[in-house]
Amino acid sequence: MGCFLALSEASYLTHSNHTDPVFTISLPQVIKFGFGVSREAGYEAKRLGIKKALLVVGERVAETKLLEEVKGSLEEAGVSVRVLTKVKIEPEDEALLEAYREIKDEELDGFIALGGGSTIDTAKVLNLLHTYPRPLEDYINKPIGKGISPPGPLKPLIAIPTTAGTGSESTSVAVLDVKKLKVKTGISNPYLRPTVALIDPLTTITMPPMVTASSGLDVLNHAIESFTAHPYTSKPAIRNPGERPVYSGATPLGDMFAVKAMEWARRYLWRAYADPYDLEARYYMMLGASIAGIGFGHVGVHVPHAMGYPIAGMVRTYYPEDYEFGYPIAPHGIATAIPAGPTFKHLAPYNQPKFSQVLKLLTGEETSDPKEIGEGILEYYLHILESLRIPTDLRELGFNKNDLEDLVNGTLKQQRLLSISPKKITKRDLEAIFKELL
Repeated sequence: MGCFLALSEASYLTHSNHTDPVFTISLPQVIKFGFGVSREAGYEAKRLGIKKALLVVGERVAETKLLEEVKGSLEEAGVSVRVLTKVKIEPEDEALLEAYREIKDEELDGFIALGGGSTIDTAKVLNLLHTYPRPLEDYINKPIGKGISPPGPLKPLIAIPTTAGTGSESTSVAVLDVKKLKVKTGISNPYLRPTVALIDPLTTITMPPMVTASSGLDVLNHAIESFTAHPYTSKPAIRNPGERPVYSGATPLGDMFAVKAMEWARRYLWRAYADPYDLEARYYMMLGASIAGIGFGHVGVHVPHAMGYPIAGMVRTYYPEDYEFGYPIAPHGIATAIPAGPTFKHLAPYNQPKFSQVLKLLTGEETSDPKEIGEGILEYYLHILESLRIPTDLRELGFNKNDLEDLVNGTLKQQRLLSISPKKITKRDLEAIFKELL
């Protein structure tokens, strides 16, 4: 452990005139965590001066008592509430634009998001388009979109997550599919970050088992990817602070959050999956998702997430249990977890100190041999996926070898993520990893 700390901490002290030795952490103005805190939505909305709010909620959550409680809290505080349930799980551009057309003429001065990452990301995009209307592709990250930054702050957004996974309540990113390109991408800008996050473990009790599994795997991936990213001191120098990217690469603070999130995911994910009323497991999975979100929200994620984007965008025939929406879907946590094991095996030699610590955190095994490290992490992922009844390869999602080129090219478009990988990722790297999965 001491050797690991010495090696990893030393990497943060090394920089040159050609690199940027600064990282930035931006968070919601307020983060509240605890049982029942979702009932403070009205207090926070009133404090922010919100009088007319759009409450964005998915159809399933809209059928629960939770919506009544949050809406009642807002109305008791004098907030007029318009409820919108047009949320597509794994949002796509066309669905977002359809939802926007429904509310674009509404007089709104605030947004409330009640749901998982898809709901929170939908609210982020609607807030952006409502505040600064322009074509959606103008805001989508380059090279798929123009990557234009909004000219100023958005309206207040209160995020109340109901899944323990995405960490979207504290990040400045909204993830979406571009339907015509069959690729998942996003909008990344500091102004997207929610103003307030109300993180209540009780909101996750109604999550079905497969949603618990997928979102929990997302916590694990966020933690490992941010922990093993290249150090922030290796990113290129910038001409002015406005050019500094949201994702910096690994940082000392990100490492602390990632290590704890890994520990909690290892200890509590299976328990939360097996028993929805295990409040200890729900508590620590929710807390793990939140701190992993704070970590990767400034550090970033890399190759498994970049691979997960075209997987989710191209899925044709996979209908996982608990996701019966009438269309094929590769839930985000599943789409990134399936390639994670082979990817980490491939990357282990390029960040041996960090990956050796990942192996020790997940399995208790200690070795300095990169091959053994990679094989050990792969074995762990295969075991956890099988125990959660999740496919271990892409063939089970309906992919075949004819999809290889499109999967590789779709991944290569995610340069914002690939750029912080511990290894410079080439087309040959991706072909090798995807071939293992096909």
